[in-house]
Formats: sequence, C-alpha cells, structure tokens
Amino acid sequence: MGRKEDNIQKASAIMKDITKIRNIGIAAHIDHGKTTLSDNLIAGAGMMSEDLAGKQLVLDFDEQEQARGITINAASASMVHEIEGTNYLINLIDTPGHVDFGGDVTRAMRAVDGAVIVVDSVEGPMPQTETVVRQALRERVKPILFINKCDRLINELKLGPDDMMKRFVKIITEVNKLIKRYAADEFKEKWQVNVENGSVIFGSAFNNWAISTKYSPKSSVGFKEVYNYLQAGDQKTLAKKSPLHKVLLDAVVHHLPSPAVAQKYRVPQIWKGDLNSEVGKAMINCDSNGPIMMMVTKIVVDEHAGEVAIGRLFSGKLTRGVEVYISGMGEKKYKIQQLAMMVGPDRIPIEELDAGNIPAIVGLKDAIAGSSVTGIYDAEPFEPMVHYTEPVVTVAIEAKHTKDLPRLIEVLRNIAKADPSIQVEINQETGEHLMSGMGELHLEITLYRIRNDWKVEVDTSDPIVVYRETVQGHGGPFEGKSPNKHNKFYMEVEPLNKEIVDAILKGELPQTDRIKDKKSVIATLEKMGLDRDEAKGIEAIQGPNILLDITKGIQYLNETMELVKEAFIEAMGKGPLAAEKVYGVKVKLEDAKLHEDSIHRGPAQVIPAVRNGIYGAMCQAGRTLLEPIQKVFVDTPLEESGSVTREFQQRRGVIVEMEQEGEQSKIVSMVPVPEMFGFASAIRGATGGRVLWSTENSGFQVVPKELQPQVVGKIRERKGLKAEPYDANYYANL
Repeated sequence: MGRKEDNIQKASAIMKDITKIRNIGIAAHIDHGKTTLSDNLIAGAGMMSEDLAGKQLVLDFDEQEQARGITINAASASMVHEIEGTNYLINLIDTPGHVDFGGDVTRAMRAVDGAVIVVDSVEGPMPQTETVVRQALRERVKPILFINKCDRLINELKLGPDDMMKRFVKIITEVNKLIKRYAADEFKEKWQVNVENGSVIFGSAFNNWAISTKYSPKSSVGFKEVYNYLQAGDQKTLAKKSPLHKVLLDAVVHHLPSPAVAQKYRVPQIWKGDLNSEVGKAMINCDSNGPIMMMVTKIVVDEHAGEVAIGRLFSGKLTRGVEVYISGMGEKKYKIQQLAMMVGPDRIPIEELDAGNIPAIVGLKDAIAGSSVTGIYDAEPFEPMVHYTEPVVTVAIEAKHTKDLPRLIEVLRNIAKADPSIQVEINQETGEHLMSGMGELHLEITLYRIRNDWKVEVDTSDPIVVYRETVQGHGGPFEGKSPNKHNKFYMEVEPLNKEIVDAILKGELPQTDRIKDKKSVIATLEKMGLDRDEAKGIEAIQGPNILLDITKGIQYLNETMELVKEAFIEAMGKGPLAAEKVYGVKVKLEDAKLHEDSIHRGPAQVIPAVRNGIYGAMCQAGRTLLEPIQKVFVDTPLEESGSVTREFQQRRGVIVEMEQEGEQSKIVSMVPVPEMFGFASAIRGATGGRVLWSTENSGFQVVPKELQPQVVGKIRERKGLKAEPYDANYYANL
C-alpha cells in the first residue's frame, strides 16, 4: 500500500475524534508563497512526490492558475500528521492572495478555525496581508505566523544575523498590531504571536525547510545553524534536518484549536439563532449526534459529477443517501448522492462524516457558496458572509452562436454559484448578460473559463466601470402622485452619514426589508448619530441606503408599507441620474394621503408614486455621480519612481504615501477605476518591468464636476436612455 492510500485510511480513522482535527487556512498577500507552502505540507504528508513539492502546485490544479502563477480558487486537502505517536487530521484550505479573489478568502475563513499567515521576509506585511488577517479575525479564526523566503535575506540582501533579527522583529510587531486592531477583545492579547512559544515559524517554502523554537530541540537546528547552511548554499541538508512540514504542522497542532474548542466561541459569531436550542447546543459542542448544520463555503463544478458543495459541518453526521434541506429553498429535500473528502483535485469517497470535518457533497443542486444545509426544515441559517469589496467592473457578454444561448445561461448560473463575488444579471430590455467582477483580472479569468473549460464561444464588450449615484444635500418633501391621482406620498432625501454607510457595508446592520431585531438596529443607528425619533421609523435597508417612516397616524399605511418598501428598493437599484445603484442616501417618508379603497392603492399605483417621489427629492437635493477608486501600491527601484508618479498623474491618481527603503521606493496612490484599464502593461513599460504592484478596492468618490456631464451622458447613451437626465419638474408632473 502506498503512503497516500495509507494516509487516507488513517484519515478515515481520525475523523471521529474531533480533538484530533485541525481545520486551517493558509492566507497571505499575493506571491508570498502560500501555494508552494501548501504543496510542501501535502508532500510531507505523502500525498504527492516530495521532489515536485513547490513546483507541482497540487492545489493550483487549474491550468489558468499554473499559467499565471497565481492561486485563483481556494482549494482544499486533508492530510495526516503524527506527533509523538499520535495521529492528527489536518484539513487545509489554500486561499488566493490577489485582491480580485478576496471573496474566496472570506468564504474559506468560514470553514476553518486557524490560519497560517504567510509573510515574505523581504517585503514584510503588505496591504493584502492586512485584509486577510482582518477577514480571519472577523470570523474568529486564530492565526499563527510563517515568515517565508528567509533565504532571500542572505542570498539577495546579504544581511548579517543582527540585521535579519531586526527585520523579523519588525514583521512580528506589525502582524501583532493587526491582531490587536482586528481581533475580538477577548483575543487581542491571547492571540498575539511570538517566537518563544513557537507560534512564529521561519523558513523557505520553496526549499522545504523551517525552524521554530519549539522544534529546534528535536532537530538541533537553530538560527546559527540556519545562517551557516545558507551561507554555504546548502539548503538540501537543512531541509532534511528540519523539514518544513514537520515544523509547521507541529505548530498547527500545538497552537491552533480543534473544532471542539473553536466552535464554542465561533458559533455565537457566525450563527444568530438561540444558543440554548437543540441546534445551538449541538453546534457549540460540535456534536455528531445533533441535527445536521453545515455551511457551504465553495461550489466546484465537476464535468462528471456536476456540482460539488464543499463546506464545514458544525454539527450532526452526514451519511450517503441522507436527505437535507437548503436554507431559502422551502420544504424541498435534497439527497446526498456522494460524500467525499478532498485531496487537491481528487475526491476520496467515504460513507459517513462526523461534525467538525470539511465534507465534499454531490447532490445539493441548489446550494450556492454561503448556503446553510440543515437536517431541520426551519433551522435558523448561518449569518451571511460579508465581503469587503463589491464588483466594480462589468462586461456585457453574449453567445457567438444562437444555439449556445441556453448553454451560456446555464454556465453563467454555475459561475455565479461557485463564485458569489461574480454578479450576473440579464438585462431584460436588451437581452444582454452583464457580468460584474472585482477587477479586470477577475473578469478576464472568468471569461477564459467560459471559453475553455465550458467550451462556449462568446463575444464581450469592453469592460464597463460600475458607478454609483448619491445626493449632495437635502431634498423634499417632494410629492409623488399615483397614476390615478388618488394617492400621494411626500418623500425627503439627504446624505446618510459615513458611519452608518460603513456599518451597512461591514454587515453590522442587515441589508433587508424585513428587519427582525428592530430594537438592536435602532440602538445601532442611534449610536451612530441618527436621531432617536428617526431611528424608530426604520423600515428597510437596501445597499448602503435606509428607508425611514416618520409619518404619524396615517390610515391604511400599514397595509401599503410593503409596496412602499418595494418602490424604495427599485429606486435604490436604479437612480434618476444615470440608472446606476444609489449609495449613501437616507430616504424619509414624511407624509402620505391614501385612498380608502384598497383596490385603488395596488402595486401599479403605489410603486410609481413612491419611486417618483424619491427621484424628485433626489433631483432637488443635487444628484451626483460616484466612481470607484482603487488604492494602488507600487514597489519600484528609486530611479524609476519618477516614471511611476507620472503614470499615476496621467490617470488622475493622487499620491498618498511615498517612502524610501534602501534602493527601493514604495508609492501608494488612490486612482479612479475608470483610469486603471491598461495600467499593468503601461506601468511595466514605464519601469522596464522592474516593478511590483498590487491594488485594493477603496470605495467610491465623487466624479470631478467638469467630467460629470460627459460621463453621465455616456452611461445613459449606453443604457439606451435619452442623454439628458430628467429634472424635478418632470417627476412632479407625472
């Protein structure tokens, strides 16, 4: 029997003992070495050839990932690690580092209890490092630190032992600052990483060695020995004496929690049901005999098996053939046709799986990443996952051949399921399909998959930037009349304060038109500066916008409020300036006059009246267009910094930070997304390719006044609207 088969047998035996399971994610900035590290761990556990480790990229089994040398999908693998005669099962999820694929990181963090944060010893913590640490801590995932590429400090930077130590201290301090900033109060101190207790590991994933203070007594390899081996250029011996997988997986077992420990503090954060209920207790105790509760964190589409749902089982036992419910799908039951554990691209079939594990299931056809799978029909679902960024670039896409149209619709549906960061909408009027993603690269790779993996030939438009619209001041009360003139609604609008907008975007306030826990929402709004009387009138939150009912004692309004909310949602989805989504607006229903007969206040009367009232008030408040901006981080040799700043200035960029470190210059700039197209080739051309750069989406800013009319005109023309937006008079006379 080979090592791989032997490991699979051992894994099946450990799955029952949740104290011996560790669910971990590996997260870092792009190119800091996560996938190479994952490979070496899998190789060490005997799941692939050790010679190929770091070169084969088992978890980057997607050919696009191998061609581009980056991780796009969060892949998963299970392996067995032995410490002093005891076997542990490590379920590992490798996550992407590129900002365009941040959604995958958020979803992976829901499935794991611990994270190995990888930092390049030369570059130190980068913007995306901060983002992944924040995402991990938000999900109450405990971190340890792996400082990678330590060989570069000697081979490239020619640093002596003292300078190396200084650099390490700086990296550890920066990571601990992030933990202090983003961890829940009870973990700010407890989860700090330090060298003494072995929660900081140093090494080189590519060359397969690592050291930690906890492992050094076993291997007799300390800093001095590492320095000597690196000076001598002998990393092979170093890898034999102090192998990466042993050092790191030892640290994972010692420092990261088992599901039995982690679920006690993680479940209250990710599930808002009654913790004293049967379901609540089963999840807190990770009880395999309790009701089934699983969160799907990823959908993989397999050409033979169809859709495979991968996620974390928090309670209950899964067996082949058992029937489950998917939240939001009513009373429909789904049969588990196949149950498996994942090893890179392979699925190893198993008959049953206990709580605390990461199963792969075939048969959950309507599940999407984020679905709750339960054994109880009306169980409270898990909290939705909050993504820090939203799509900012869109392409229109259509099938080249009419016969492929049904296939394209099916493919787009599968893509949106597997990657909820991709938004797909079908424009009913024009019949075109619009696909929005986190950036140019995100869309480029998705289109590549449609053409090559799914074999559908498509034509696409040039990328279109996603704008938002808002108001500058106060507008209204504006009267919106129903088509039959029997109902009148008086609407007011004004900008929503930034604190409330941020709270909605971070998921601290729920986006819904059916607010369950009104008391806590009112308390949160008050705390963020909203007047108590206004806060009490909260009816709906749609995008970063709120609807308040501040009327007093209006007859029939209760019966009509559902339609008012529908109109508000419609108006927030398409603003009056350029039919783009509305951002950061407080809408108030100030007064209403309603017909006593319900037949005269149906949807066809109320919805247009409220919508026109909101649009008219927005015209009076001064509509304005917002464009998405990106924070761009550039690392370049000093002599090239002039070319970089010129490149930014030509793109309406604002330099916000510039620092010199040795011969390198670090420049940070805020650049509007519409100006970022073609940036990759331009910046490489300007610097002769001597540049490292990354971006993160950074919200929206007002389009400069002089550009507004032109940009608005172009958007309206593209959408088939008349070039000039309507004014308040138009809505008053409807």
